[in-house]
Amino acid sequence: MITRDDCLALDAADPLARFRDAFELPDGAIYLDGNSLGRLPKAVKPRLDRLIEQEWGRDLITSWNVHDWIGLPARVGDKIAQLVGAAPGSVVSADSTSVNLFKVLAAALALRPGRSVILSDTGNFPNDLYVAQGLIQTLGGRHELRLVEPDDVAGAIDERVAVVMLTQVDYRSGRVHDMAELTRRAHGADAIALWDLCHSAGAIPVDLEGANADLAVGCGYKYLNGGPGAPAFLYVAPRLQDAVKPPLSGWMGHEAPFAFDLDYRPAAGIGRNLCGTPPVLGMAALDAALDVMLAADMAELRAKSMRLGDLFIDLVEQECGAFGFTLYSPRQAEARGSQVSIRHEHGYAAMAALIARGVIGDFRAPDMMRFGFTPLYLGYADIWDAVAVLRQIMETRAWDRPEFHRRAAVT
Repeated sequence: MITRDDCLALDAADPLARFRDAFELPDGAIYLDGNSLGRLPKAVKPRLDRLIEQEWGRDLITSWNVHDWIGLPARVGDKIAQLVGAAPGSVVSADSTSVNLFKVLAAALALRPGRSVILSDTGNFPNDLYVAQGLIQTLGGRHELRLVEPDDVAGAIDERVAVVMLTQVDYRSGRVHDMAELTRRAHGADAIALWDLCHSAGAIPVDLEGANADLAVGCGYKYLNGGPGAPAFLYVAPRLQDAVKPPLSGWMGHEAPFAFDLDYRPAAGIGRNLCGTPPVLGMAALDAALDVMLAADMAELRAKSMRLGDLFIDLVEQECGAFGFTLYSPRQAEARGSQVSIRHEHGYAAMAALIARGVIGDFRAPDMMRFGFTPLYLGYADIWDAVAVLRQIMETRAWDRPEFHRRAAVT
């Protein structure tokens, strides 16, 4: 029997507990949705205040040089590189995940001109599949998107596959793909390995270089805590950087942007993957947030995230075993990311009722209640308290009120 005192003892011994004060934590809220939007780091507001009042407010256009706004994409990219196992100069912050995926997927297809298949799996985030479908139409329908079950990806890689496009951590279940093994399989068939890191960057140890990955994309607003709509990032392995031909050949990716030549010449290295003017406000917020992440030990962060997930599963079974919940995520901690999903026929209403009580997770159709575990600002007692609220909601049928059944625009 797990007690709340057990959880408080774990909190007292937690080496990451000191980071909790680095985030804005509203009273009464238990935030279990950092896998959708990270909390606000306290360092972000003074950074933006300084940017608005001094850099933009007083120094104006000179700030591109005086405060090196122009270097933000590379500086932020190098910080992210430390979290995803990449070399300096191989990650750049830019655009959104969707735009970056379009760019690197198009570049990957151009690297394999004799092949027509983009291979992905049925557990991939639908947005990635939509981007691939749109790119295929843009290229005249000469390619196909082939989907297989997640366990069948390795066996589906053949000589017709140009790109293996996968999300490392399944957005619904948290299931983790073996990046190194599937990249090895892709390379064995001379295919490009492209990884989406949206649910893994900042959540689990990522080793792009060690896995020999070719390309990757990811977002800045989930576990990296960069804020809603934060700039995303992309990775190109150093061995491929000068071979990649960006399909969006904008001026920021030009060899000499301020020469204003009439013909495009791509910059050397990762910089050629830039396109338009960087969003300075959003990138500065992400830059400040990343400093908090980089101060933590990733091994400690991963160990705690696994313990939090295990605790949640054990407590749901202990306290809510009579209410019809089933586990959708892998039970083995090493096999899942920093999230746990449980299924229930009234999952949407139950989640809405939880949120109304200050326990904030999210819902994924058709019946999945999803809970993210962000070790820098979440404690073990928070998990106990969250499950206690879930039990109360189920015992009293508080979820079965009309307002909890009405679907909101965002779930």
